[in-house]
Amino acid sequence: MLPPAGRNGHFAPVRVNDQLTLDFMSVPAPEGHHLAFDVDPDTFDAILARLRDGGVPYGSEPGVPDNGRTDHPLCARGLFFRDDSGNLYEVMSPA
Repeated sequence: MLPPAGRNGHFAPVRVNDQLTLDFMSVPAPEGHHLAFDVDPDTFDAILARLRDGGVPYGSEPGVPDNGRTDHPLCARGLFFRDDSGNLYEVMSPA
């Protein structure tokens, strides 16, 4: 049985909104995954602002996640960025 989630638990929950919580955990040898999110324009703007404020590189294509562009090939605006574990996050917005 896993210990309860939270600060001293197995997972560190990160609440995204009222319907979504991402549970993170540390592992000795992480392997990266591709996580994609469709978001509304206001949420996209907020994510982009947080990336810029935090100095996190982002880009418009998975092979170039640091070109500073948001002209995603499949939607009006989109971007990719990586975390220290090698996960590739994709954020897409219709406008």
